[in-house]
Amino acid sequence: MGYIIEAGKLTLTNGSFVRTMELPTVRGKYLLKEYRPMEGDFLFFDPDSDEFAFELGGVLYTGATGWKLLDVTEAQNLNVGEGVTVALEALDQKVKVWLTYVWYGQLPFVRKNLTVQNCTNGELCLESVDVEKFAITGFWAPTYSWILSDYGRKKSIGPYLGNLQDSLILVHHPDWEAGIVLGNEAPGVLKGASVWARGREITLGLTHKDEDYPFRKYLASGEVFVASDVFTGVYNHQKDTHIVMNQMVQDYVRKYMGIRLTQIEERPIFVYNTWQPFEYNISEQLIKETAEAAAQAGIKEYVIDDGWQDCYGDWGIDYKKFPNGLKPVVDHIKSLGMKAGVWASIGTASPQSKVYREHPEWFLKNKDGEDFSLLGGGNSKRTACFSTGWSDYITTVLERLVDEYGFDYLKLDFSVVSSPYRYNKEEAGCYSCNHSAHRDREESMWVNYNKMWEVFDKLHKGRPNLFIDCTFETMGGLQLVDYAMLRHAEGNWLSNFFGDIGEKTDLRIRQMAWWRSPAMPATSLVIGNAHIQDVGYENHVRSLAGALPILLGDPRQIPKQDREVLSKYSGWLAKMEQKHNIMLYRQDLPGYFEPAIGGHDGFARINRETFSGGIIGFFRHGAKESTRRVCVDGLLEAREYLVLDMDGKEIARMSGALLEKEGFDVTIAEDFGGRLFEITLS
Repeated sequence: MGYIIEAGKLTLTNGSFVRTMELPTVRGKYLLKEYRPMEGDFLFFDPDSDEFAFELGGVLYTGATGWKLLDVTEAQNLNVGEGVTVALEALDQKVKVWLTYVWYGQLPFVRKNLTVQNCTNGELCLESVDVEKFAITGFWAPTYSWILSDYGRKKSIGPYLGNLQDSLILVHHPDWEAGIVLGNEAPGVLKGASVWARGREITLGLTHKDEDYPFRKYLASGEVFVASDVFTGVYNHQKDTHIVMNQMVQDYVRKYMGIRLTQIEERPIFVYNTWQPFEYNISEQLIKETAEAAAQAGIKEYVIDDGWQDCYGDWGIDYKKFPNGLKPVVDHIKSLGMKAGVWASIGTASPQSKVYREHPEWFLKNKDGEDFSLLGGGNSKRTACFSTGWSDYITTVLERLVDEYGFDYLKLDFSVVSSPYRYNKEEAGCYSCNHSAHRDREESMWVNYNKMWEVFDKLHKGRPNLFIDCTFETMGGLQLVDYAMLRHAEGNWLSNFFGDIGEKTDLRIRQMAWWRSPAMPATSLVIGNAHIQDVGYENHVRSLAGALPILLGDPRQIPKQDREVLSKYSGWLAKMEQKHNIMLYRQDLPGYFEPAIGGHDGFARINRETFSGGIIGFFRHGAKESTRRVCVDGLLEAREYLVLDMDGKEIARMSGALLEKEGFDVTIAEDFGGRLFEITLS
């Protein structure tokens, strides 16, 4: 048991951290007294931090506002890890809270949950929820710390108010070689965080009532609300954040968060999607022709994008394009050895659709009380509200697509809560007062995200290997992917980089993969739209090998010899996945940073559980020098590894310690080019 109750204090530890809270048995307060690594100095936190905060019925409650201790028990229903739950009742007897802390192995992270119950006889409004609330020491920490926001990649100094892209924030003090990890599992635009932007404190939880997308939930008498989990960690003896991000955070997300990617047996390897250049202009003949060419090029998963349907919302088949329906097309794709996927919008209907005409009450209202589309597009679309019967309806539609036609991959698109293309923050959520599951626009955002997760969970029930691609448009922000989504869907279509723009395509792919990882699992990053028939297709594939390899374009235009080359890449990646399980991993190469014009960059995908090895991608993007030294960390120091090119030729043979310290040389003769290597135990 990793917790101790002694002298009115609760102490949590797993040997890598110590976290102590004062129980309200003495002063009637529940406060954070210390939170630090087990060894060494840690100077960030003041004692007597509030520990949590929220407003209920317009009253502010924090750990300092007066509480009675009800119970301290071992946390229940934990698959892995250890945990404890603290039950408190406010001295005014209007609210109870349960605070659950969970920790895993030797990682210095504490996952925390806050549950709130309305104990009054009437309805109360819950707002401004901080699951964590830390007081920070004066001057030195706020003045000299770096705040690494935006997936831990954007460096700034404070104060900082978080936003929808802040699933992960690091607060790192380079002089102290210490810092704090702030992970937020709240959905989409409702992620709340502040780093000394609301006084000399750090908060983590849900958005406050004064922000652009405020969280709100109305609680009936006796009703219980469970906030999204957050996780925090403390570390020291780290000169930079490389190990924190690429080892500690990645290990936590992969092993303990419960993301969908770790639950499916087969992850996609080499995907093709029809969206570019065909867009809506697809047909049975085109799908069959391109599927045959794609199979010859080694494609493993073939996804039919927009254009197969008769109408948004009804999701029947357009029999003018597919006179024999979709089943023969899907069967043909599968007969070629590929899995089949399909695009649909999870929350959009046409005004001409049967579902819209029969159930206009299911659709979202703007602030003027009118039906409209969050995504935009004039009068051609309407956005449904998941707080209505739409949720059950769209579940049935999607279940039919999977079960009747045999699709293994669903790309679910278009906005449901907010839009990446609307810049008026009031154009988000549903303003209807007649939808049973939400009272107002603010509450609709929380409810609709969670209703959508329920749809995803129902689709996965009995279909454990279904891959759901929840696009950034569905998530509601440009290139938005987060931990909430990853617990219910496997992937996220992050981008639409249009057109054949040569090496610029490769740079944007690698920049996007770098930006979102290692905070996000690389295989969840679906980065479009590199074309399969481009002259520089090999570098497209090499670049995409650091995320989820997906190609668009017209495979019929690929010459026979190039199809063989593509098939070689596909076979090699499949072999690497079978041998090293690479699709669950991605790390930065030490000493190389964001891909940029005039530089070198790269990635590693090394298995951090078996340490059998993995793959390396390395690139030259207009750099003056053609040869650079590449080092790889995180391997078994005493074991010998081979570095092999894609043909199996030995490039280097050295221990894990030497690979980290000395590395090996890579020469790329082209100004814009790249190479892929395998690293494997000898």
